[in-house]
Parts: sequence; C-alpha cells; structure tokens
Amino acid sequence: MSGVAPNQAQDLAWLLRGLGEEVPVIRGSVLLSADGMLKAAHGFDRTSAEQLSALASGLFSIARSTGAKFDDSNEVRQVVAELRSSQLFISWAGYNSVLAVLAGADADPAVVGFEMARLIRSVRPFLHTAVRPAATAIERDRPI
Repeated sequence: MSGVAPNQAQDLAWLLRGLGEEVPVIRGSVLLSADGMLKAAHGFDRTSAEQLSALASGLFSIARSTGAKFDDSNEVRQVVAELRSSQLFISWAGYNSVLAVLAGADADPAVVGFEMARLIRSVRPFLHTAVRPAATAIERDRPI
C-alpha cells in the first residue's frame, strides 16, 4: 500500500477498504482515537462501528494498564481476542490512534497482523489523532 497524500488525510475509510481487499477474511475495521471516538470505518453500519470503537478503546486501555503494571511499559503492540466465530485484532496506529479489525474465525492471525502493521507503517503520520483540549470550568457547568 502506498502512502497517503496530505489532502487525503481527512477520508481514511478508503485505507480500511483497501485492507479488506488485501485480506478478504476481514469482516470490517475501524480507526479510532485512543479514547474511543470513531475516525473511519469500513464494513460496519455507523452504530456498529461506534460500538466497536468504544469496545476496542476499552480493551486497548486495559492492555496498556496491564503493561504499565506488569511489563514496566504502557506500550501495546496488539491485542487479540478469539471469539466463537470471529477474531478481533486491536493495534496501536500512531499517536493517540488505534486500529481494530474484526476477521472471520478462519483468518490466519499472522496474515491479518502483518497486513495491519504494513498499513499502519505506510501511513502512520496521517493516522495520528490530536488530543482534545480539556473542558473549561464554564463548559463543564453548562447544562446539556
């Protein structure tokens, strides 16, 4: 996969679509900020993509906490969950960004992991997510 031109950085769904074309056993994928906000999706309706983003963020956060406590590092390369008929892969994708991929049960984890890493390496600068500014006291006290 080739790199991303700066003017294409806003629409990242085509990257995920390309990943699905490279590895046909991928059922869908989402790119999210580390705090769970959906940035791009392929293969899921909006509601499912947002749910997977929230779940992936939680699993990634748990893995980071585990690493900080037991591995002297909060660096997480990949989280893999083997489900009944699917496999879930969650990888760090750049500053404050995470890539989650749901593949079929028959997927070769080495192939999925390799293609995810290859995608991330080729476009990492465009996957970074800026940290959202903290809410001011006035904004926090404002009724919704």
